[in-house]
Amino acid sequence: MKTHGSATTFHVADLARSLAFYTDVLGFAERFRFGDYAGVQLGEVQIHLSGPRSNNKRQVGQGGVYIFCEGVDEYFEQVSERGAAIQGPPQNYDYGMRDFVVEDPDANLVTFGQPVNST
Repeated sequence: MKTHGSATTFHVADLARSLAFYTDVLGFAERFRFGDYAGVQLGEVQIHLSGPRSNNKRQVGQGGVYIFCEGVDEYFEQVSERGAAIQGPPQNYDYGMRDFVVEDPDANLVTFGQPVNST
């Protein structure tokens, strides 16, 4: 088997509000929309957003994803200026990563990080 990627699914209370957040604040592009379900993409990373009228019944706001990236400090500045709810500025951690956490409108957690030695 050869894998080609994956997509985390976040359960959201309002699909339109979540799409606006991911595109306008975090800079993702909308890839598709099917009923109350949509996909957004930033680089090679996809996140699927499942609204309350979709068939996927899970609690809203219980998701999280860690996105490995480059330029974490610059990206932090960009999303901060756009009003992202950020838990704190990028920091170096003992596990070898420099990262920060964004909360989406439903409290799903999106962490952006890069190896400490690449800063």
